Amino acid sequence: MSKVGNKPVSIASGVTITHNEQTNLVTVKGKIGELSQAFDPRISIQIEKDQVIVKRSSEIKEVKMLHGLTRSVISNMVEGVSKGYTKRLELKGVGYRVNLDKGNLVLSLGFSHTIQIDAVEGLQYIVPADTIIEIKGINKELVGSIAAKIRRLRNPDPYKNKGVRYSGEVLIKKAGKALGKAGK
Repeated sequence: MSKVGNKPVSIASGVTITHNEQTNLVTVKGKIGELSQAFDPRISIQIEKDQVIVKRSSEIKEVKMLHGLTRSVISNMVEGVSKGYTKRLELKGVGYRVNLDKGNLVLSLGFSHTIQIDAVEGLQYIVPADTIIEIKGINKELVGSIAAKIRRLRNPDPYKNKGVRYSGEVLIKKAGKALGKAGK
């Protein structure tokens, strides 16, 4: 029995949800924006007064997995259009900085060239300091994938303790190679 899939999704105030039963398309509208997602036809979605109930058609393993996934995605859509999502990245290292140029991010990460991340529709880049990036949007998947893409440009280095990392991410610094008796 799916623990996640059986929990109903509560609809926040100011959010409206519509469901097309032929295509299993769910549209969520809120004060920040609108999101639409089509789901697998083996999952049934029922909208009641102030909650959404997700049910599965069979006990096949794949359908059970889709049951919890569908409920989580709908919950993320409701939260996204009512509150929004934010990912905050920090740049650590000498000369590492970020600038905002016409909505695009321009990153200096110790390479011989700068790296430009183009603006994505539905996302907003905010640079409160020259070493901090905030990515805001209503789509949790899109916000997370762009943040991960930026982080992969210069992964945190556990030896030198520099790179691009999530805000609050703890990086355990490793000791360098120890010299033995031959090194003395």
